[in-house]
Amino acid sequence: MTSPDSQTEELDREFLDTITVQGREYQKYSIDNRIYFGPIDDEEAQRLDEQQRVFQRIFDHRLIFPPIRRLRRILDCGHGSASWAVEVAEQHPDCQVIGVDIAPHMSPDNVPENLWLQVDDLNRPFTFPSNHFDLVHSRLLATGIHRNRWPTYINDIVRVLKPGGWVQMVEIYFNVQSDNGSLTDQHALRRWSTQYMQALEDKKDLRVASKLRSHFQSSGLVEIDSKMIQLPLSAWSTDPRMRAIGQSNSDNIQELLRSLALYPLTQRVHMSAQNFDSLVEQAREEARNHSFKAYFPLYVCIGRKPS
Repeated sequence: MTSPDSQTEELDREFLDTITVQGREYQKYSIDNRIYFGPIDDEEAQRLDEQQRVFQRIFDHRLIFPPIRRLRRILDCGHGSASWAVEVAEQHPDCQVIGVDIAPHMSPDNVPENLWLQVDDLNRPFTFPSNHFDLVHSRLLATGIHRNRWPTYINDIVRVLKPGGWVQMVEIYFNVQSDNGSLTDQHALRRWSTQYMQALEDKKDLRVASKLRSHFQSSGLVEIDSKMIQLPLSAWSTDPRMRAIGQSNSDNIQELLRSLALYPLTQRVHMSAQNFDSLVEQAREEARNHSFKAYFPLYVCIGRKPS
């Protein structure tokens, strides 16, 4: 992880090589090193861009949650298709934005002049200088950060923050929930989440979302604020805004479930492609039922480095 002011280095070929599994493209380096099991093709980039639009609706079009008066440097960890980083860079043209991701394949061709996208493994210690960033943003990295890395990952973030700087994290707890009894262990959505979490539990902590506050406290952050939002997977909400979000998620749930779980379920626990497709199709039908209350717990947590 280098500063944009340093000399540009040629991208290592090992990060560029891909493999194809069940018609989807994956980064060979991530698969070989058990880092990330999601696709990195154009279809996934489009899904991530749509996901950004959903998050914008959930967060009332707020990209940055902490009360930061002046932004000079921002680090975006795990930028994906860089949709968040691009929007932030456009809204803050005088701010230097650096995005880091293990896979360069989904990075857009044209980015704002104040945005630099770099390739590196966030499971390795940061090499950015200490006391450098005003804000570090980290979103949906439970599937990429090794389960034992989380304490040192957050400590690395705290180290590179300026005194008084903020960290903003958003993570999903991937166990599909329902609090009105409409979801049972026999439903496809519950079976999908159970098997997905089991497929990755040796490498990843898909329950880390609910532990963010504790991790923040252990790292010495202050002014910690944590909130859980029900991310609806169907249009069950009586609130018009959340109902619309649920409808959008229902329309795209097949892509979401396939993207997250195709490799883990078919390659790591050896579910047949036919059974996987059947499971996802059943889950899609469940999400079309507006009386079927199902959601992912979405955790948002911010904290400040002491001045």
